[in-house]
Amino acid sequence: MTVGDRPPGSGMHRLSVDESVGELVSQLTSDLGQLTRQELALAKAELQVEAKKAGKGAGMLGGAAFAGWMAALFVSLTAMWALDKVMDLIWAALIVAVVWAVVAVVLAAKGRKELQEVNPKPDQTVESLKEDAKWLKTQKS
Repeated sequence: MTVGDRPPGSGMHRLSVDESVGELVSQLTSDLGQLTRQELALAKAELQVEAKKAGKGAGMLGGAAFAGWMAALFVSLTAMWALDKVMDLIWAALIVAVVWAVVAVVLAAKGRKELQEVNPKPDQTVESLKEDAKWLKTQKS
């Protein structure tokens, strides 16, 4: 049986003696292309499943953030009314607002510091691609 007797991708091919090296290279190139396409399709399917999970998780985190904001709002109102028992309501509201302003400033400073430490360049990927390019050059030589 020769390569032409079986459809591509149907498993191992039996090679006849009369096939040329060019035909073998052509078949190898075709098989590698098909393998690459199949791997990309698998990766795409896996990423779609993971993206759905991530979307669901992000939605739940958004809901949790809203619930947390509402809790903070009502705790703040409760604190303000509790302080109203010992001082004027205006001063109580100002104290609660100042506490939240301090929290905001501290979080903003820490968040800014964290963002300044982020390196957007994927160093490991760049190095890996450079190594792949060097390897490919040595294979062509």
